[in-house]
Amino acid sequence: MSKHIPTELNLHRQSRVLEITFDDSAHFNLPAEYLRVFSPSAEVQGHGPGQEVLQLGKEDVNIEHIEPVGNYAVTLHFDDGHNTGIYAWDTLYDLGANHEQKWNGYLARMEAAGHKRKGSN
Repeated sequence: MSKHIPTELNLHRQSRVLEITFDDSAHFNLPAEYLRVFSPSAEVQGHGPGQEVLQLGKEDVNIEHIEPVGNYAVTLHFDDGHNTGIYAWDTLYDLGANHEQKWNGYLARMEAAGHKRKGSN
């Protein structure tokens, strides 16, 4: 059972942000790009430690729609066709609570691989 339960979930398509509030009053604004590159799917995470696949070119990705998965998660359908990640409430909470650390790690991995985000100097 999830430790964290959302009380509100809003998709802002124009700004490409998923806004989520949890029962402990934690409130996060999670960009679609961030959610896409940290998808919990095997396609992104691999099938074990060290098998993660660096996601590139997702700067303009958006969420087309959100599909509930029981009472514990949602599937996010991205406009690049990706829809296999099941985002449990605790996963979304972790992505929100650790956004800065995870995003900076992603940018570092991207740079180490010789890539830059579109629009970055």
